[in-house]
Amino acid sequence: MMTLKPVKFLILILSLSLLSCASELKLGSSDAPEGALNRSSDLLPYVQVLTDAPILNEPKVGGEMRIFERNELTHSQTMGIEYRGSTSYRLSDKKSFGVETWDEGANDLSVELLGMPAEEDWILMGQVFRAPNTLFDTTFLFHRLGYELFRSMGNYAARSRFVELEINGEYLGIYLLMEKLKRDENRINIQSITEADNTGDALTGGYIFKIDKTSGSEVGTGQPLSYFDNNWADDARYTETVSFRSDFSIFGEELQEAPFGEPYHANQYLETYFVYEYPDYKLITPEQKSYLQNEIGQFERALLARDGSYTSFIDLQSFVDYFILNELTMNEDAYRLSTFLYKDRNGPIHLGPVWDLNIGYHRKWNRVPESDWIANYNDYVSEDAWMVPFWWDILLEDEAFKNLLKSRWQTLRSGPLQISTIESKIDADVKTLKDSGAIERNFERWTGIEVDYDAEISALKDYLNRRINWMDQKITQM
Repeated sequence: MMTLKPVKFLILILSLSLLSCASELKLGSSDAPEGALNRSSDLLPYVQVLTDAPILNEPKVGGEMRIFERNELTHSQTMGIEYRGSTSYRLSDKKSFGVETWDEGANDLSVELLGMPAEEDWILMGQVFRAPNTLFDTTFLFHRLGYELFRSMGNYAARSRFVELEINGEYLGIYLLMEKLKRDENRINIQSITEADNTGDALTGGYIFKIDKTSGSEVGTGQPLSYFDNNWADDARYTETVSFRSDFSIFGEELQEAPFGEPYHANQYLETYFVYEYPDYKLITPEQKSYLQNEIGQFERALLARDGSYTSFIDLQSFVDYFILNELTMNEDAYRLSTFLYKDRNGPIHLGPVWDLNIGYHRKWNRVPESDWIANYNDYVSEDAWMVPFWWDILLEDEAFKNLLKSRWQTLRSGPLQISTIESKIDADVKTLKDSGAIERNFERWTGIEVDYDAEISALKDYLNRRINWMDQKITQM
């Protein structure tokens, strides 16, 4: 029998207290919360969360999640919930949440949600809204569209469903209920690895790691919620426990300065750090850390040799597909933040899945012009704490990469990346959101101003047409 951790045991007791006071609802009940009533027959699922205590950044607080479809309760689930995000948390009044589905003993329990494969880790993703005028994604499509396109290219990307969210009686608007990136046969499907796998083939994988900030690595655990409104230093608090550093600067020169300096030290912009994701930093062994660091080191040295030998260390198509999707969406975080990599047992390093597109599509964040690659970010921004690794300067001049990019682009342009196909995906989601009436409710909740949603969608389509036409010409000329 599994023994409950003290924190989860306390959460469980509090949750039972809450739920004993909450009205009992049976599946199929039409006793939906007031906010879920009087919608059209094509309404969005309505998610109601009830918690026993105020939500924190860490740990998760217990409670119940109820899902209503067409005003009937279709799922009721014990769960834990916490805030998620670093910069987005600080910038947005409309927060995102991490959710774990639990059994009655507060142990993780894999469940299917809204037709998505069973797992225990989920995200309720908001958009960055700070009233009255900080609106990064007025289309609600930035994440979902990019992930759907990446999946249509034959890759895994997080599945998602639009919902309307209510927490403890407060209506919060349109959210994406979506999969968290993690090792799973229905997500990042790689071999599991344990603390005993320190030699031979077992040592070779699987691993998930990322180029990213450190604020998602529990560096602020135990701090009051107000701490996270201004904890910028935690984003760059790299340590040997949670991460490792590339041996090379963003210019491909061997670094002489010791790693793990103070956050935002003068030369941080030169560094690229890799954060452990699976196994996480609390479970990964010294042997596994050494192996992973060595694999990246060998790849980078082969890439710097400029003799084509680097292709023996990576899955080149994964790098090409990652490039295509992030360049199509002009995701200015790509390559330098929220950049996931994985390595299966006895396999090469893969780049992806794509993640975090909320400042993409050249709408609100325009540091790189439409007439260039996002991979050339360093040409327009100097000494940012997070710069693009030297990889892309070399890859964009490498014949193997360019040849595969040309052939892959041609294949995709006659299939999932046809403009008509992309616009059909947009139109289908727009119809769902408009028919539900959720757009007006969301903007009324968060801005109090009228937004011309049709104009926002038109601008998104115009951008995608321009970008695809530019990429057609640019890739052909490479």
